[in-house]
Amino acid sequence: MKKLLLAIALITFYQTSFSQQYGLFGTKTMFDAFENPSQKSFVLDSSRKFSSNFFLPYFGINSANVGGSETVVRRLINERINDTRDLPLGTGEINHFYENSNMYVLTLRIFQSYKYQKEMGFAWQIRSNAHINYTNETLAVFDSYRRFPQNQTLKGIFDTDGYQQSYHQFSFTYRENYNKRLAFGIKASILSGIVYNDLDISDSYLRIDADNNLLDIGLAGTYSANFNDQNKINKKTFIPTFKNPGVSLGFSTNYTTKKGLFLMANVKDLGFIWWRSNTHRTVVNAVETIDLSQGQSYANKKIRDIFELSEQPDKFTALTNAKADVYLSKTYGFYKPAIAVSKNLFYRGGDVAFVNTFNYNNLSGSVIPLYNLNNIFMVGLQGKYQTPNFELFMGTDNLISTASTAKGLIKRDATIGTGANGASFYMGLGIKFGNTVNHPQFSDVMPGINDNEGGSFFRNLFSIFRKK
Repeated sequence: MKKLLLAIALITFYQTSFSQQYGLFGTKTMFDAFENPSQKSFVLDSSRKFSSNFFLPYFGINSANVGGSETVVRRLINERINDTRDLPLGTGEINHFYENSNMYVLTLRIFQSYKYQKEMGFAWQIRSNAHINYTNETLAVFDSYRRFPQNQTLKGIFDTDGYQQSYHQFSFTYRENYNKRLAFGIKASILSGIVYNDLDISDSYLRIDADNNLLDIGLAGTYSANFNDQNKINKKTFIPTFKNPGVSLGFSTNYTTKKGLFLMANVKDLGFIWWRSNTHRTVVNAVETIDLSQGQSYANKKIRDIFELSEQPDKFTALTNAKADVYLSKTYGFYKPAIAVSKNLFYRGGDVAFVNTFNYNNLSGSVIPLYNLNNIFMVGLQGKYQTPNFELFMGTDNLISTASTAKGLIKRDATIGTGANGASFYMGLGIKFGNTVNHPQFSDVMPGINDNEGGSFFRNLFSIFRKK
């Protein structure tokens, strides 16, 4: 339990996290094409045939913590001190921590055919998702048990649930135009699990016997993970071995109306991972009596032992954090407003973003007010330089919190910043190379101009359903 809760601070500080980066939707960048596979990323008569990030940075950082523990977590991040003296207890308040990550390690995208504007892509990504709901008391018990009232039975104060899942994703994407206005795309992936842990404490109580200097703690719930004190996380853990295999699928479509309204819909990363290497599941319904004269460290160890001493080897499956996205935009000269709505399908959370993009030649800037369904309001800022053969972007989904977090972290001062804990930063660089993909009337050689073999994949697919 302590490992999962400390992840609240550690992930915020260390984790390469990833938001949806809505400012990049509808931009025809590599990111846009891989995340929304119906999108094209090549420009006829200008772009070259291949594009890649060549292991250059293509990543983002975004995580947040909301609730009464905000000051405690800020101190834990900036000063590495777990001090809960100012944390209110007995209020029943629930804190929420969330994180979604995705880092493109290597990408390759290929312009395949002029006819139907076919493109295919290959990518190696590392993803991570986490969501933890925890009480103030769960943090306080690992700081000092003396903060709790004595000779009283406190029920439900440690009821906590949360999960964290990290994995490699090796994906293939394919897109084509169905006609001049409608396009479809798919993304198929094989997965290799890295780290998984899931905690659900459904019932709990605590009583401190001041007369005998004893603490009684009762916990009932489950804990599943693929690591423990015997199988610790190390560098080898992050090598893709497919000992914890999985698959996922994504589907995308977009349509442009005669008046220039662009609509896009997505179901992304619909899949699962079979966790079967070094995995264990713990089911507990136990009461532990702890001698408080042994000190806080001894008490912490006895609390951890409630779960760790009951571990049993077990294999299990876990769903990936699939999302459904809808995006609408329209360009008015140099200004392009857009609305993006995203909802997690299996886990809590989602976003509603209003993207305001201002374009000048190859440069653009975006201001992005965003409401996260975990009750977090953010304002993002993005800058982008893009030509048909080069792209460079940089931004943040949470400008104010990122600035205060960075300042507090540099000065190691927990008094800097207020409100929800959060940090966000993303950037990417992509390059196109090879022959230019000219329109056939300007070139003697054009990939797919005589595309008589196979034709349109989606036309053939839909014709099968029409025949049935």
